[in-house]
Amino acid sequence: MPRNFILVATIALTSSALCQTWEREDIGFNDIQSRARDLANKPYVPPNKDSLPAWMNNLSYDQYRDIRFNTNQALWAADNLPFRAMFFHPGYLYREPVILNEFTKSHQQQIRLAEAYFNYGPLIKDHGELPPDGGFAGFRLHAPLNEPDVFDELIAFQGASYWRALGKNQRYGISARGIAVDTGIDGATEDFPAFREFWLRKPEAGDTQARIYALLDGPSYTGAYAFKVSPGNETIVEVTAVLFARRAVKRLGIAPMSSMFWFGENSRRCFDDFRPEVHDSDGLAIRMGTGERIWRPLGNPPVVTTNSFLDDNPRGFGLMQRDRDFENYQDDGVFYDRRASVWVEPAGNWGAGSVQLVEIPTNDEIHDNIVAFWVPREPVKAGQAFDFSYRLHWLSDEPYPAPIARVVATRIGMGGVPGQPRPKGVRKFAIDLEGPTLEGLDRTSGVEVVADTSRGRLSGEVAYPVVGTERWRVLFDLEATGHEPVNLRMFIRRSDAALSETWIYQFMPNAVA
Repeated sequence: MPRNFILVATIALTSSALCQTWEREDIGFNDIQSRARDLANKPYVPPNKDSLPAWMNNLSYDQYRDIRFNTNQALWAADNLPFRAMFFHPGYLYREPVILNEFTKSHQQQIRLAEAYFNYGPLIKDHGELPPDGGFAGFRLHAPLNEPDVFDELIAFQGASYWRALGKNQRYGISARGIAVDTGIDGATEDFPAFREFWLRKPEAGDTQARIYALLDGPSYTGAYAFKVSPGNETIVEVTAVLFARRAVKRLGIAPMSSMFWFGENSRRCFDDFRPEVHDSDGLAIRMGTGERIWRPLGNPPVVTTNSFLDDNPRGFGLMQRDRDFENYQDDGVFYDRRASVWVEPAGNWGAGSVQLVEIPTNDEIHDNIVAFWVPREPVKAGQAFDFSYRLHWLSDEPYPAPIARVVATRIGMGGVPGQPRPKGVRKFAIDLEGPTLEGLDRTSGVEVVADTSRGRLSGEVAYPVVGTERWRVLFDLEATGHEPVNLRMFIRRSDAALSETWIYQFMPNAVA
């Protein structure tokens, strides 16, 4: 579609510094795809990280936090629309300004960086001039999420291709991003493509969805993204992406998400911290194409580890925070018990590939050390284009709950029998389960443990109800020596019917962590 630019209006906002110019131009997803295709046919040009004034680049962490958006200047607030947009100031770590545009059915305008958008705190005494045509570090949308008359933060895009969203009564933790390129590959440098430009659709009265377009650019890929954001008890972000490969890569991750796991109930490593657990997510859940449900507890390994779960047309996967009991965290500052979980629900046929989990060692809670994504079996070749769609559920629990028991705790300790000599190299596993398939059952009901190990020997497998609770507990001992990881798999059944999801775990016999 040819572009037809006609100057039609100048909109004066609260401050004269915020005057914007609307231009007549139809903006659609096809236009963003064309931009991405054109970029892919040209050599990659990295953004100029020195384009900002020195005073912005030299901001400290505290100074950057002392620049706050002026909520009186929120986009669409004056029109009393169901969504509002606020912007992140460039500078500090965010040295690659992003272009923001607003659009309607027939017009668009670039949103210009202006001082009136921000309140500069006392740590920013005499800041310099703003770039005359500068961009932003990103943006966030607000909507009535927890109270009908209060506009809470709903979704934020800031840094490379990262974004985060919230459902009702949730706290930020886990992040999503556009794609993951060569994540966790030995000898390869991870590529971080970035959203270079966004188009925010001006909402109409009564809208229940916010709509966003984004242009992705990086050394390996360009892409066009469309987002539909539906706030609620669980906030759903519908993602449609078309990617263009500049070059082949070793590992392409689709629908990637990043989280943090420092230590939990399954940790063998002791940290000097008053809290019993510290993590944004405690496990990877997978709903396989066959219908099998898998739970893989997360860990903080001594070395970078990657686990692959082969599948064909997965029904969904996600990094979950299943443990919602404050008593298990004792954190009244950041509230790990309220962290959002994220579930990926593929749209259409994703074909053969694998869900991959990358775990990276960490000694602090400030680092995202957990990454999960889908990797297609067939590699993408240079010059190739492909598309995919999915829904991201930001929620407190998995969607589409299964009518079977699920894992609610994994604990590991010294093996053997109390009061008797403990054999070396033996560890005891205790896995707790809850669910409707266990109701009314007892020790005489014929519940059987089905467990296997990639090496070593299992013994003492038993399942029984935990007195005074609705839980069942599975116990077994693992005897394994050496340094190689041990892959464990377990579920419980009665006759030929599975009563639980499948628990999968990777154990490091002689590791400190």
